Amino acid sequence: MSETTASRTVLARSATPRGRGARIALRGLQIVLALFYAVASALPKLIAHPSAAETFDRLGWGSTGMYAIGVLELAGAVALLIPVLQSVAAIALSALMVGAFIVSVTALGGENAATPLILVVPLALIAWARRGSLTQLRRPARRGA
Repeated sequence: MSETTASRTVLARSATPRGRGARIALRGLQIVLALFYAVASALPKLIAHPSAAETFDRLGWGSTGMYAIGVLELAGAVALLIPVLQSVAAIALSALMVGAFIVSVTALGGENAATPLILVVPLALIAWARRGSLTQLRRPARRGA
């Protein structure tokens, strides 16, 4: 075996565990975020918890806005766990978090404004790392055209 072949084999073997570990860590991050959005964020809105209802009443959006945002967050949480939709879900949830930040700063006096911005960072990481799923999503659409 030549030196070039041996060095390629060593590089391939050493890169595999890192790649596998990164994929596992990313998947774990997706699961944690999905649980957060489903349980800590969407659930209080969908069961009309008094704290969520009070916030949406202060905004003037009422229960319709509260339920709509709750459904969007729950749909995003579920989509984060579906391989074909994970990148789109991360992008959509990031957009929702940008909106939450703007509403928090403008209408709620900055109360909890940092939380949506903090959540955008891991969502952007997921969207970028799973960007290959976007091509999988486009394939069926191209077949039908």
